Amino acid sequence: MKSEQAYRTITEVSELLQVQPSVLRFWETQFSQIKPTKRMGRRYYTAEDVVLLARIRDYLYKEFLTIKGVQKRLRSGEEKEVPHTANDTNLKAQDVLIQEMTDIKNELAEYL
Repeated sequence: MKSEQAYRTITEVSELLQVQPSVLRFWETQFSQIKPTKRMGRRYYTAEDVVLLARIRDYLYKEFLTIKGVQKRLRSGEEKEVPHTANDTNLKAQDVLIQEMTDIKNELAEYL
């Protein structure tokens, strides 16, 4: 069983968020808040990174904000769900992951 502090690779995060790895790399260039750890040329994301990426994805794909609109929202303090402790980060990341898995399950059920 993976530790909740474990890092996730770009492939794992892209599959979880259902976006291409190239999109994650592009977002990295557009949003200064995204700072994955890089080791030997590979990106590793924390649970907090995954939460932030999920929010960015939702702002872009569900709320239909532009990149500049998301940047403004993140900078302006409208981003209120910034976790204060590592435990809060883990709980919020778990909530995001549970919601993502539920959404995927529901979508798959619709296809059957």
